[in-house]
Amino acid sequence: MTTTRFPSAPALDGEVPPAPPEGAAPALDEVAARMRVLDAALPERDGVAVFNRVYLTVTEEIARRGSTGWFRTPFLASELAARFARRYLAAVDAETAGLRPPACWRPLFRHRRHPGVHPLQFALAGINAHVGHDLALAVVDTCHTLDCEPAALEADFERVGDVLEALEERIREDLMPGPDLLDIADPMTHLAGSWSLERARSGAWAAARVLWSLRHLDELAEEFTERIDEGVGLVGRFLLTPLR
Repeated sequence: MTTTRFPSAPALDGEVPPAPPEGAAPALDEVAARMRVLDAALPERDGVAVFNRVYLTVTEEIARRGSTGWFRTPFLASELAARFARRYLAAVDAETAGLRPPACWRPLFRHRRHPGVHPLQFALAGINAHVGHDLALAVVDTCHTLDCEPAALEADFERVGDVLEALEERIREDLMPGPDLLDIADPMTHLAGSWSLERARSGAWAAARVLWSLRHLDELAEEFTERIDEGVGLVGRFLLTPLR
């Protein structure tokens, strides 16, 4: 497998990062620990378990890079990543408690044990829900907590996204069916190629900026968030179409 090389994080002229909040790194450790507990508790073939293993790898990689100076502002990247992860864990907790999780997560929870859904579909559906819906909200959460504008997070937002994209490529390689199934007309090939993490990231950043501009208009912000949630949930249902 080709090793992905990442350039050093760029500086943004005129952007001064906020001061570090207390407990940023432990927060990222805490969410990774929660994911490990889930990994140990869930059946290996369970759709949530498939996504959880993927996401644990992402979280551990972000934590590792945070200790190497790869991020422009490591504490900020850690804060964003931790708040991002908590939204996934909150959805799991809601489902476990018999409550109603966000619409973007419901397809994965409903199909998690379907024998006709391939592990790659579970992974992509989870990434779709998390990036398409949760990422924008995590950016806004972080801006509120650190009292900063989204522009202060942009460099590290892109760095977190670069980690996601590099690992998504590896996930596709690891979970895609064997070469005999990779015909151009094969439904799995078509389905896996129909969703783009890069476009989901771009949409999440645009949504975060819109939500931040609506932060004093609660009713409009809530409606906008609901529309995002429903749209991402619709994509998730398509990604989880049983193929056998």
